[in-house]
Amino acid sequence: MTLHDEVEIEDMDWNEELQAFTYECPCGDLFQISMEELEAGEEIAHCPSCSLYVRVIYDPEDFSQKASLPGPEPILVA
Repeated sequence: MTLHDEVEIEDMDWNEELQAFTYECPCGDLFQISMEELEAGEEIAHCPSCSLYVRVIYDPEDFSQKASLPGPEPILVA
């Protein structure tokens, strides 16, 4: 695996069609990492057209499955 760079998740774009965060690769294609990969703790985004990879810098707690589960509705007491 050839690690090309480290990229902050904030510098990546969300691609609705691919359902993945993307970042431009030097080969002209896009590095990609899906929401499911981030939820699983993955930090390596790959380019499907070449052998390069980037390490995605992000807070895993922001993408944990626990964080995405809705909690119980609060009960309002009058």
